[in-house]
Amino acid sequence: MDADVSDSPGTPADPDRPDNADSSAGDGRTEGARETAGAAPQDDASPTAARTTGEAGEAGDGTWGARPERAPGEHRRHWLRWTALAASFLVLIAAGAGWWLYKKLDGNITTDTSAAAELKAYEKDRPLPIARDAQNILLIGSDTRSGDNSAYGRDDGGSQRSDTTILLHLAADRRSATAVSIPRDLMTAIPACHTAKGKATKEQFAQFNWAFELGGTACTIRTVEKMTGIRVDHHMVIDFSGFKDMVDAVDGVEVCLKKPVDDADAHLKLPAGRQKLDGEEALGYVRARKSIGNGSDTERMDRQQKFLGALVNKMQSNGVLLNPTRLYPVLDAATKSLTTDPGLDSLRDLYDLVRGMRNVPTDKVQFLTVPRQSYRADANRDELVQPAADQLFTALRKDAPVAVVPPDEMNSGDSQADHSSEKDSSGQKPGDTGASPTPAPTYSGSNAAEDPCGP
Repeated sequence: MDADVSDSPGTPADPDRPDNADSSAGDGRTEGARETAGAAPQDDASPTAARTTGEAGEAGDGTWGARPERAPGEHRRHWLRWTALAASFLVLIAAGAGWWLYKKLDGNITTDTSAAAELKAYEKDRPLPIARDAQNILLIGSDTRSGDNSAYGRDDGGSQRSDTTILLHLAADRRSATAVSIPRDLMTAIPACHTAKGKATKEQFAQFNWAFELGGTACTIRTVEKMTGIRVDHHMVIDFSGFKDMVDAVDGVEVCLKKPVDDADAHLKLPAGRQKLDGEEALGYVRARKSIGNGSDTERMDRQQKFLGALVNKMQSNGVLLNPTRLYPVLDAATKSLTTDPGLDSLRDLYDLVRGMRNVPTDKVQFLTVPRQSYRADANRDELVQPAADQLFTALRKDAPVAVVPPDEMNSGDSQADHSSEKDSSGQKPGDTGASPTPAPTYSGSNAAEDPCGP
């Protein structure tokens, strides 16, 4: 076959034209096609023509125009990958910070192993628990003058004192909490204990707060159990600095004063009326005796109970227990000055305790003092009023209801009107025969829902 004859259809190549004219012919065919389609012909020197033709491709290498366009959706996938990476990084940072905060709070708590060992040695003498799932926690306010607390009195070697002792009963259904104050001057039987140096003490009849000074927490617990017949499940010891920091952590607590207060010993100077106390002022307020009211320890305990009620109300009403950013400062303040038994010495244990209490209505968080009167042998001391005291202890031991009403609502004709009444709000008496169950004994006290300035 003749070499000039092409196997493909179309016009044979012109042998007189140079070889590089093929591309021009191609361009001519392209342009002819464009012209046929009605498109305007373009100059081969233009950038558009350079991108269209193969010869111009080399000149376009390295330019944005020469790069292939991304497939649809590729930009979105690219940003999703970066977003997921950034989110994972933030989660790791948050987890690390959360773990650090947890370990910090957990490390703040001091475990009282010596008390646990002492109580274990006397296990056979301790009362058995009766109400399943109910809990009895002994709260002890330490009055030591050592360390950070030296500003509140002289330090006689850092001796222990129990300035405030409260037996907190949490009902098994966690729908009520009853806090019972035990006067430090109450005359009671203190069992044989061991001092911090291991020396044995003898059983004696003395004022209640001697138990803490003689044998520390374990001796105080055993004294309470001997007095009440109630098994103490856990204990907490909180000192002055912890109390102050907790009040500051909730941005202060409101109180109401009938008269101005100026007490240099308590570091307290306040006007009359409603006001919010910071931690320093609150500590002076709950500890003052001679400058507020009649100066009795009885009135001081009533004031402490109302303040604690206001503190509980403040924490619940402001959502502190459900708000991690507000709860952390409270936990940090509490754990720094908290000493507990091994059963409450971790943040998880404390969280479980707080979580169980957060659903308790504030009007069911009740405060009262054990029924007491002036001790017959010494008017400066107290003694229990019977049978009212034993009725209270029995109710708490069995997880039975206890009614608490303001003092002015008590039956003024009752000989125990200042302490308790054997009548409930319906007028029935315990022991009445009938189809209705035995009503709860009623005691003088307060609850966390009460306004400190009254109605």
